[in-house]
Amino acid sequence: MNELLGGRIKALRSAKNYTQEQMADRIGVSRQKYARIESGANSITLEILSKIATALDVTVGDITRVLDETPMVAYRVGEEGISSEKIFDMLDLFYANKHLYAKLQHKDKA
Repeated sequence: MNELLGGRIKALRSAKNYTQEQMADRIGVSRQKYARIESGANSITLEILSKIATALDVTVGDITRVLDETPMVAYRVGEEGISSEKIFDMLDLFYANKHLYAKLQHKDKA
């Protein structure tokens, strides 16, 4: 999952002709950390995802859409070997999105 998000972020960054260093500066992280996000080596928090979306002038949904396009729930179709780590990653993303949604709803009411 991290690889999918990282690949999508990289594609969006490349489309804007931004370097990794420019993106890292825009979101307030080191270039190394940003590179690990794009490679999928680092998990991405919803806060960082929001900053990346703002820096790229897209929505969080534009970035996470790649998760909808790829079948993430392979265990339902009988594929063996799905790890519990993959399931926990999906749950983490769900709760992170739920938290961000609640935060955005609260911000809109203020």
